[in-house]
Amino acid sequence: MKVSFIGLGVMGYPMAGHLVQAGFEVFVFNRTTEKAVRWSNEFGGRHCVTIAECVQDADVVAVCVGNDDDVRQMTTADSGAISHMKSGAILVDHTTTSAELAEELSKAAQARGIGFMDAPVSGGQAGAENGGLTIMCGGDEATFEQLQPVFAAYGKSSVLMGAVGQGQRAKMVNQICIAGVLTGLSEGLLLAQKSGLNIPALVDCLKNGAAGSWQMENRANTMAQDKFDFGFAIDWMIKDLGFCIDEASRQGLQLPLTEQSLERYKQLSQQGESRSDTSVLLKAIRADADK
Repeated sequence: MKVSFIGLGVMGYPMAGHLVQAGFEVFVFNRTTEKAVRWSNEFGGRHCVTIAECVQDADVVAVCVGNDDDVRQMTTADSGAISHMKSGAILVDHTTTSAELAEELSKAAQARGIGFMDAPVSGGQAGAENGGLTIMCGGDEATFEQLQPVFAAYGKSSVLMGAVGQGQRAKMVNQICIAGVLTGLSEGLLLAQKSGLNIPALVDCLKNGAAGSWQMENRANTMAQDKFDFGFAIDWMIKDLGFCIDEASRQGLQLPLTEQSLERYKQLSQQGESRSDTSVLLKAIRADADK
């Protein structure tokens, strides 16, 4: 199976590398060619200077870029992947996007005789690097089964959530839960620090109980040390939570905690924290608590 990978950011770079290590013939494209050259030198796959060259012989084309417009540029634009892919190939979008874009891509792919699956991922940079991502999929079961060898290269779990768009909606729920956990964890840490509790000992005590979470185990100690220079940048979280609010509105719902988290992230971004990890939410909650 020949696999093409478009987008070599903090997620795509290691994901494409895992495909080579799993034995696939891998072609990559990145808008910054120097990064594609570096990836090729590191992993041994082939870098391409155009999308057309990258995808023309591929059985599977995976995309992992920034936002809806970036995905359109890489897929449905005249120079994008869909117009250059062979009939019967499968397009997989690992980008976190709107569910509407997933449905748009599915129609464009279908018109060209190409399969499609929306497949956003969770697990962050560490998950991408260690091949332990969770993949939330939207599409038909036959396509999902065909993609299992590909997903197994960089994922520990892939779940078909339903029709096209349902993978993206599952990712929205994921992001809502992360924001909620970080809100509670931030308030808990503030009380712990004011009370003089030993934070590392507290985390060791709580992480395996009912309050335990990935965020507690991986971020609580660094949050207590005011270290936020890693992980998932809040500008991406602002984008993702925006999708959540829009989808909730379409479903006739209000999500007060999610809306509050989104506003706090926007304020933090305006204060120069745009590239900080999402756990920097602690700073906004601390400022509110000190008022």
